[in-house]
Amino acid sequence: MRALVGDIGGTKTALALAEVNPSTRAVQLSALRRYASASATGLDAIVEGWRTETGHMLGPEHAAFAVAGPIVEQRCQTTNLPWYVDARTLIAGGSQHVRLLNDLEAVAWSIGALDHDPGGGQLEVLYPGVARTEDTRQHSNNRCVIAAGTGLGEAGLCWGGHDHLPVANEGGHADFAPTNALEFALYEYLSARHGHVSWERVASGMGIANLYRFLLEHRGAEAPADTELEAAVDGHGDLPRAVSQAAHTKSDALAVEAMELFANFYGREAGNLALKYMACGGVYLGGGVTLANLEILRGPAFLSGFFAKGRMEGILRRMPILAVLEPHAGLIGAARYAGSH
Repeated sequence: MRALVGDIGGTKTALALAEVNPSTRAVQLSALRRYASASATGLDAIVEGWRTETGHMLGPEHAAFAVAGPIVEQRCQTTNLPWYVDARTLIAGGSQHVRLLNDLEAVAWSIGALDHDPGGGQLEVLYPGVARTEDTRQHSNNRCVIAAGTGLGEAGLCWGGHDHLPVANEGGHADFAPTNALEFALYEYLSARHGHVSWERVASGMGIANLYRFLLEHRGAEAPADTELEAAVDGHGDLPRAVSQAAHTKSDALAVEAMELFANFYGREAGNLALKYMACGGVYLGGGVTLANLEILRGPAFLSGFFAKGRMEGILRRMPILAVLEPHAGLIGAARYAGSH
């Protein structure tokens, strides 16, 4: 089966033509194009541009788009873009069978197709968990996916005895829970600016920016003069990227502190999600911010946050944690979804 597939995020949109093997559900991608999401008025405009650019004006018949936002009746008001995506409008643009799915649901669909062997290049084990017997794998095999990108996405994979069923959710927008004086001050800072304070506000790209701005104000400090970091704070650059780079080079102490907080918060919410799904089959970390900050996530801050669940720590220590390195996981998952519907 051939399908047009898309992965629509707050920052980037990728489209490709997918060939799905009907027996193995293996996916081969071609005609891959990437676009800056903010450069377009909506997904239909990007799809039309892709068709013109690639010459695929009359097909394929099927299409599936992974969208960063809640899907309700095949419509989506995107969370971090001013887009309203409607499958019916996209049908009018060319394909006869169009489906929308949440972007993390798409990543969840991809997990079964990724190479889990060490050195395969699609996954990296950040924490191995506890070795399990075949019987344990068969009876305790739920998984979950969490992805820090522009925002924070989450999904589950529920084991049905023979395969996994991906389940979308919007858990990244659940309430952030401060645990100490610094975090309560952070909560008050964010609440004054946004009202509701979610995990996405502290464990995502926007979260990194929020954390650094909070620390500047809380510590009565300023970003280093004449640096990319100062320019980004003033609105002339990518602040999450600048904070991450300054932390990596240790050129700014507050950037280091902000990234340590980010890693800990990301670990805490990953642990929350893992408990809710009893994800003994694995916890998978995706998203562009994850890929850009694997070094910090390999450190102690992420795992200490992940394990910090009181009497449930022993359960969490059994769960393997893997980073999704495959850059096209969302497209692969959207293709597998299209091939199953």
